[in-house]
Amino acid sequence: MEGLFKLIQENSVAVIEKEYGVIVEPSQMTVQITRKEFEGDVTLVTFPLVKMLRKSPIELGTRLGELLKKQLDIIESCNVVQGFLNLKLSERFWNDIFNDSFNTVDFGRREVTDSAHPIVLEYSSPNTNKPLHLGHIRNNLLGYSVSELLKANGNRVVKVNLINDRGIHICKSMLAWQKWGNNETPATSGLKGDHLVGKYYVAFDKAFKAEIQSLVDAGVPKDDAEKQSVLMEEAREMLRKWEAEDQEVRQLWGKMNGWVYDGFNKTYSRMGVSFDKLYYESETYLLGKSLVQDGLSSGSLYQQENGSIWADLTEEGLDHKLLLRADGTSVYMTQDLGTAQLRYSEFTPSSMIYVVGNEQNYHFDALKIILKKLNKDWADSIRHLSYGMVELPDGKMKSREGTVVDADDLMDQMYDTAKQMTEELGKSEEMDEKESSRLYSVISLAALKYFILKVDPKKTMLFNPRESIDFNGNTGPFIQYTYARIKSVLRKSQTDLPVVASFNQALEPKEIELIKQINLYPDVINEGANALSPSLIASYAYDLAKEYNQFYHELSILKETNDEKRLFRLALSSLTARVLSDALSILGIEVPERM
Repeated sequence: MEGLFKLIQENSVAVIEKEYGVIVEPSQMTVQITRKEFEGDVTLVTFPLVKMLRKSPIELGTRLGELLKKQLDIIESCNVVQGFLNLKLSERFWNDIFNDSFNTVDFGRREVTDSAHPIVLEYSSPNTNKPLHLGHIRNNLLGYSVSELLKANGNRVVKVNLINDRGIHICKSMLAWQKWGNNETPATSGLKGDHLVGKYYVAFDKAFKAEIQSLVDAGVPKDDAEKQSVLMEEAREMLRKWEAEDQEVRQLWGKMNGWVYDGFNKTYSRMGVSFDKLYYESETYLLGKSLVQDGLSSGSLYQQENGSIWADLTEEGLDHKLLLRADGTSVYMTQDLGTAQLRYSEFTPSSMIYVVGNEQNYHFDALKIILKKLNKDWADSIRHLSYGMVELPDGKMKSREGTVVDADDLMDQMYDTAKQMTEELGKSEEMDEKESSRLYSVISLAALKYFILKVDPKKTMLFNPRESIDFNGNTGPFIQYTYARIKSVLRKSQTDLPVVASFNQALEPKEIELIKQINLYPDVINEGANALSPSLIASYAYDLAKEYNQFYHELSILKETNDEKRLFRLALSSLTARVLSDALSILGIEVPERM
């Protein structure tokens, strides 16, 4: 509808200048879809012009309507409600709009405009000390969907995953397995590799807490007890050995990380997300350390007496940020500096987007400032897509205590719930076991993805699995069912739709409303891409599904006796299905042909 709005803006500017001798900028002319309680298709907001032209809202709106109607043959009639000029457009216009949309293969999408400078988008970024959990699910689904949304809006996107495969947290799992693992492997335990390693991360935390409690019971203050922990010192020593490339430690690290990668890949595949390139912290932190040393040499950074290196960010309203510890080991910021430099050197991106939770807002503010201090003129290309946490009805999750909702377990639960509810409604009665199993999987993933993605990324959300699977509410399965309903209508019609549409006929109000909703799609893609918000696509898909269902219930399709009307309604149904399928694909959701 952007083209229509622009047309009305430009013609409004022209008639105002001609009639009143006043030059108005097109941006001052607000055009929007007419609210459903008023007659009309689009509305021109005239309030800003009332004072400028010294006319009453009614007088000004009436005159503008008369002039626009003469200027544009697409306008059939006008009416004024206070400072709003409502324009009703001709049936010929809506027929043409439908024909153009139907005949456009990739309707709604834009062609890639600048493939030389892609957008590099990082998401997932797991630690190799535990399996993916519900928080990771939101991250992965959001990252994948944003990448698809940016592609639909004409961008080339490189999806990257930085795997945090080194650090003290990794050494905790390694040390626990070394102490208590008895050579347990995924094969001998029957556990996925990431689950097995996560088991030992939890074991370390329990042993550490028990050690601290023992010292506290012996009269040692808690802060001192944590400093005296033998177990934690062993983990730190393992990290020092890792950075010194101790062969034994590196071998154990490689073996346990291999288990985790195998587990991650299975989860990613089931979730339906993918990456164009993987980065590993173990391969980027050295470049980060080199950049820190360069900053120290240039005077951009400073060194404390104990040898640690810091950035002073107080002038920018932050604090002092540690970049290298006194023992020479790196921190998260160190590897992020190296990774950013590596990506810029590889891709010269137009922007680098990091999909990371809002608890890391400070980290990314600091990252940009430090890069600027290091004279990286591309630092402003960094953008942090900060999203809220996912909470459950019974509270937050804690990885170290083993109270997380595991991603694999959650997807299993979603499958079981989808199976139960689908069978209760009889939607899989005519399917064999293979087809019904596939349907339950598609429905369960749609329920999970839609429920998470329909929420604005910035908001903390409460996830309730059963609420997400509802064939009548604002859910993925409801939109899937609408799509399947359309496909059923098309099959039953046994009609060959035209390859090229050229309709020109009288239209019912519900047909026009559906065409309007369909034609908002390109604008929604553009708005969603600019805001990095798949929730706008989710909301649009739901509104389109609702609009189609009203059209379906109010107007006859298969029983329509007028052949031209019947063919048009089938074509309109087909276009609706295409748009629903495409919108859901941006959310990473598949559509079943029947359910």
